[in-house]
Amino acid sequence: MNSFQDYYDDTVSYCYGCGRLNAAGLQLKSYWDGDEAVCSYTPKPYHTAIPGYVYGGLIASIIDCHSTGTASAAAYRKARRPMGTKPYYRYVTASLKVDFLKPASIDDTLVVKANVVKIEGRKAVVKSTLLAGRVACAVGKVIVVEMPLHWISQAEQN
Repeated sequence: MNSFQDYYDDTVSYCYGCGRLNAAGLQLKSYWDGDEAVCSYTPKPYHTAIPGYVYGGLIASIIDCHSTGTASAAAYRKARRPMGTKPYYRYVTASLKVDFLKPASIDDTLVVKANVVKIEGRKAVVKSTLLAGRVACAVGKVIVVEMPLHWISQAEQN
């Protein structure tokens, strides 16, 4: 099964968090589970904040990239179009707010569950919860906007 990110045009697939073409990146993958989008990531030992716990910047990055992917997939669903069809629905972050609830264990797989609160015009609002094991460790609210089409290669738009 393809992830949301597998449908991104090559010209915009280099993001450190979710770009499938960034060999040094996290290469996050998001999928639908009913009406909720889910992503999981296993932190590496170098993602440590203090011994035993995940660095908060990684948590914020995962919430951020999963939310932009969720908005993209939701826009396709709303339009009743297959993922990856042109013109592309691709989003970038306008605002990222993360509240850290509890430390996330470095030994647990991190799972983010996201829901689109609304899509209105070129803007969407996504709310996410990040769990480490079964413990909710962070919640995020991400406001995203459609990526300007000129960021995607002209050749791909024709």
